[in-house]
Amino acid sequence: MRRIVRGLLRPTARYLFPVETHGLEKVPTSGGVIVAANHISFWDSALLMGVLPRPITFVGKAEYMDSWKTRYLFPAAGMIPIDRSGGKASLSALEAAAEVLNRGEIFGIFPEGTRSRDGYLHKGRTGVARLSIGTGAPIVPLGIRGTDSIQTPDDRFPHLFTGCEFHFGDPIRPDRFAGREGDGRIFRELTDEVMFEIRDLSGQEYVHVYAGESLPVVAPDTTAREVLQPVG
Repeated sequence: MRRIVRGLLRPTARYLFPVETHGLEKVPTSGGVIVAANHISFWDSALLMGVLPRPITFVGKAEYMDSWKTRYLFPAAGMIPIDRSGGKASLSALEAAAEVLNRGEIFGIFPEGTRSRDGYLHKGRTGVARLSIGTGAPIVPLGIRGTDSIQTPDDRFPHLFTGCEFHFGDPIRPDRFAGREGDGRIFRELTDEVMFEIRDLSGQEYVHVYAGESLPVVAPDTTAREVLQPVG
């Protein structure tokens, strides 16, 4: 079933929503790999499945299992449904992702944790770094552009024949953190590095707050660019 779904997604990505890829050759052809991307549209993961030469697995919100439109399609395409309430649910998601990587497969993750509804690139959750350091899998940063024009949160249907771009960056390897496993700061260091690479690839402005949190209140004469500068 997974092979069939991927076979259907390829022509979809090629014709209905043309995807222009840059740096696809940077994705390793074997072994466990983490593809970490910005998240601006419902279509991000579906189109990524259609352009990668290897199968990719994602975790997705368990609410997709409540809809007849996605209940069977998403798991068949390789999505692992998770409860996003945090705590043990988050740990279970990381364990499921580690199993995928240890099998030598590709795992896709959106470090922001949810779609960006304001257009900014937000502070990344450290799960991507914990996975990489825990399994030794490299992280390939991905900047997605234009999928938010295919279907906005307010659109009932997608806009056909709307193009988008996927920009893949050089793999980031966790080797240099060897010997620092007891230092919790390495997870934030690696996560921020990944987010800054995604920022450059996606062309988005970066804000050092988690998605869903309010931007800081600033003085009236503060410029927009000053507000968007990363902190720390």
